[in-house]
Amino acid sequence: MTALTLSTAAVPGLRADAIVVGVVKDDEGPRLAPGAEAVDKGYDGKLADVLETLGATGAPGELTRLAAPSGFKAPLVIAVGLGAEEDEGGFGTETLRRAAGVVARSLAGKAKAVYALPVGEAADVAAIGEGALLGAYSFTTYKDDEGVKAPLAEVVLVGAKPRDKGHKAAAERAQVLTEELNRARDLVNTPANDLYPESFAALVQGLAKDYGVKVTVLDEKALTKGGFGGIMGVGQGSQRPPRLVKVEYKGARAKASLAFVGKGITYDSGGISLKPAGHNETMKCDMGGAAAVLASVLTAAKLKLPAHVTGWLCLAENMPSGSATRPGDVLRMYGGKTVEVLNTDAEGRLVMADAIARASEDGPDVIVDVATLTGAMMVALGNEMFGVMANDDDFRATLHELSESAGEPSWEMPLPKSLLKGLDSSVADLANVGGRMGGGLTAGLFLQEFVGEGIRWAHLDIAGPAFNEGAPYGYTPKGGTGSAVRTLVRLIETAGEGELG
Repeated sequence: MTALTLSTAAVPGLRADAIVVGVVKDDEGPRLAPGAEAVDKGYDGKLADVLETLGATGAPGELTRLAAPSGFKAPLVIAVGLGAEEDEGGFGTETLRRAAGVVARSLAGKAKAVYALPVGEAADVAAIGEGALLGAYSFTTYKDDEGVKAPLAEVVLVGAKPRDKGHKAAAERAQVLTEELNRARDLVNTPANDLYPESFAALVQGLAKDYGVKVTVLDEKALTKGGFGGIMGVGQGSQRPPRLVKVEYKGARAKASLAFVGKGITYDSGGISLKPAGHNETMKCDMGGAAAVLASVLTAAKLKLPAHVTGWLCLAENMPSGSATRPGDVLRMYGGKTVEVLNTDAEGRLVMADAIARASEDGPDVIVDVATLTGAMMVALGNEMFGVMANDDDFRATLHELSESAGEPSWEMPLPKSLLKGLDSSVADLANVGGRMGGGLTAGLFLQEFVGEGIRWAHLDIAGPAFNEGAPYGYTPKGGTGSAVRTLVRLIETAGEGELG
């Protein structure tokens, strides 16, 4: 794990592999961002001119490398583009986060980098720290050590004050948050032959003591006895039986109770409604919701946040076999509702419905479910934004605001009652799929049917941003991204501040 330290030392005297400065895009040519003054002095005040000669423009994420000035202990200066300043001046936290991440990824294999980027408020410390620590991430578990570059070992943030309580707290939070978010990325990236319901549950049990959380695991026998027909129905086609894992953290002086439900399909073949070639190669990522829920609960525990948080990880493999659920089968869900399964590839809502119904029995203030649920949401919102649905307008708006402030783009989506008709079944209480149009919204309406009366609930469909199949960008790697972790942590913090409403 990359280390993050704060320093007020003079930049020229710091030993490091590189010094990082920011470059602003301006109509009159690139100019230096605040924080670069000491480095600019080493170039006799002409660093911006040198960068322009080298072709730098200050465009977001652009990297320009040049030899450090004489007398500096670091051999290299890296100028990273920040784009244009915002209308009110300065730079948004997401701009700083992405810039820090681009640089950290480019410095894989190096020991130390000194970041001399704009630092004013604690929010800047948090953004740069998060960006650097997330950008340094790499998943190399299955690669030969030879030729594999280790992540950047240490980031030194100059201009941030180690004795400033706000700066120090922001750095500590960034270190904890990114460590757990990167754990979620590791889980998403782990292939299904190594990460399956039983092994996932065992991993969580192994963390309980160190984090002070209570872990309860229901195996296939307990699930059958308890009436969890959705989870069992999805998992019965696999040789790897399902699990329902409850991870509970009770913070001191908790001001609210939150329940998070995460879809944990460790591999999704589609079941009998088999996915075609080209659509199943990345389906190890279908447990991204469960990974996000686990990471958020562990973050809350490590930060000792004043909230009561329970995570429900719905773990199953969706496989075709002679014992698999067939299209047309009827499942009796936890709580008694019956569901006609018209498409076995709409399995995530089945496992989560059981857990939502069970979580409702505990009477939490809010329930939030997180899932890589529908391709329809990807069609609607693309690959970098998740959809937010809820049974309460204010709660939906709060989650949207929190996600945006955390650097996770989201969009508020409706739950039109007119689409409920599509879930009618002639033989059961509900069908698990409706019409083709509005499929992402219909999935949300289905889940809403299992929420306990009077409980505020929200559904985050992270199908788009949970797994990046393209090239890395900003602080986002190829593969698992850890989508929704930062949003859930912000919600826990908001609840701990007594502002959940």
